[in-house]
Amino acid sequence: MSLSRFLKLVYNELFKTYIRKSTWVMYAILLLLVIAGAMIFNSFADFNTEYTDNWREELQKENERYEKEILEFQEESYGDQIAQYNIEMIEKNNYHLENDIRPLNYGAWQYTLENAGLVTVISLLTIIIGAGIVSNEYRWGTIKLLLIRPITRTTILFSKFVAVFLFALFTLIFLLVSSLIVGSIVFGFEGFNPDYVKYTVDGIEQVPIIVEVLTEYGYNVVNLIMMTTLAFMISTIFKNSSLAIGVGIFLLMGGNIIVGVLSRYDWVKYILFANIDLKQYEKGYVVVEGMTFGFSVAVLIVYFVVFVVLSWLFFNKRDVVNQ
Repeated sequence: MSLSRFLKLVYNELFKTYIRKSTWVMYAILLLLVIAGAMIFNSFADFNTEYTDNWREELQKENERYEKEILEFQEESYGDQIAQYNIEMIEKNNYHLENDIRPLNYGAWQYTLENAGLVTVISLLTIIIGAGIVSNEYRWGTIKLLLIRPITRTTILFSKFVAVFLFALFTLIFLLVSSLIVGSIVFGFEGFNPDYVKYTVDGIEQVPIIVEVLTEYGYNVVNLIMMTTLAFMISTIFKNSSLAIGVGIFLLMGGNIIVGVLSRYDWVKYILFANIDLKQYEKGYVVVEGMTFGFSVAVLIVYFVVFVVLSWLFFNKRDVVNQ
């Protein structure tokens, strides 16, 4: 396989994706979500806490407020959740006080960190692209024109697969950059790489904010990769983009519900959705006792390989003479 020919195929797939108005509408929607989120966050005082030179006294007052809230809501049905959150915040504040670390004011980096949840939107957009990139060739009748060229089917399929994830990568970069820019304008910029204090199952940790941002986005990208590969496989097997999009979105949104319903069974740990949230090991809320980070990574690799192999088998064996 010629590398230059393969890269040209990938470029052509990306060109076909980005020449569509619908793709730019997706980017516009994503940008609007980033801007709207900043406006909403800016309207809440908790996100705009400005720590002064008297930050130690300010943290102590915060702790007093958190302790008061724990007592106020302890009789409510959601009192345990409030207590757990407030206890974590108190421990973080105490870490700052004990180690003489001035807390970060809410700014561009923290807003970008908050926007890690928008990777779900990117997953949705990538599923739409991945679901149609193969099936549309059959629907438009252009599959024959592709296959009569002196290029193997494997090369064609792989170029489409790579193009889908390059689209996801470009969109992810767009989210990161737009979040930083909008966050800097609305909240200010805390510095190029300030330290960030976070609460984990192992206790309080202090890490560079860039590491935390990349880690948080990385957890969400796992879901993106698996759901997009699944939609790509369904599209390739059934030649139906609507089916692939529907199944992909349903599982993207409902995977956790499925795991919750089946969580009483030990075999649920082998289900894709029980392993897709790798952050569970950082939080300490493991779906099934005994599951480990390495186990989940191994399960995800197996599913990924199965999805890719099935896509390759069906695409290579399908007769297109009568398409």
